[in-house]
Amino acid sequence: MATWQLQEAKAKFSEIVRLAAHEPQEVTVHGESRVVVIAASEYKRLKNVKRQLPLGDFLMNSPLAGLDLDFSRDQSLPRDISLD
Repeated sequence: MATWQLQEAKAKFSEIVRLAAHEPQEVTVHGESRVVVIAASEYKRLKNVKRQLPLGDFLMNSPLAGLDLDFSRDQSLPRDISLD
């Protein structure tokens, strides 16, 4: 990924757009990364990446979903302890 200072990026914006079709182009301000110019096709691909599943969906689709797991809770009374 090529890195450009903002002033240079302003002057060579057409070149940055042309290069972004092949690889991301980073623009910095005072040495700090601010934006990355990417190809429209890459943006669309990233935008359509499936978001993380809600917890319930994740558990239902888990490889462990078919196992016979025992989630019953111990119902016995708590033990006596001394707090002296």
